[in-house]
Amino acid sequence: MQTKNKTNITVEATVNVPVEKAWEYFTKPEHITKWNFASDDWHCPEAKNDLQPGGKLLARMEAKDESFGFDFEAVYDTVEPYEKIEYTIADGRKVRIDFKPQGNTTYVTEIFEAEDTNSLDMQKTGWQAIMDNYKKYTENN
Repeated sequence: MQTKNKTNITVEATVNVPVEKAWEYFTKPEHITKWNFASDDWHCPEAKNDLQPGGKLLARMEAKDESFGFDFEAVYDTVEPYEKIEYTIADGRKVRIDFKPQGNTTYVTEIFEAEDTNSLDMQKTGWQAIMDNYKKYTENN
């Protein structure tokens, strides 16, 4: 997924559930709202997901104290159930998520093009925190 003049960042998790559950909890709005935030002082009060090529993803992310919020929006480019998702964020950056089953666990890798505002380390830390929330929520529900 290397593109010219773009830096890719990878976050990952080994989730101790079968790939079907890993996929469902990653893609269903009722689950996305439970894990899609980087810290406990944020939340994701709304998510919509039309999981098909050309379909849209919308996840509202807000600080719990209501001091800041934004809509994370993307359009799907590729959807291969239980294997791969590729989408383009509203700002034009590309994201790829791979699901690799390993028995009763699933290795989830997310590669995204960095943006220019925040440091690479801050972006990786934030996206990894969200991935860690996803892992924790999926394994405990």
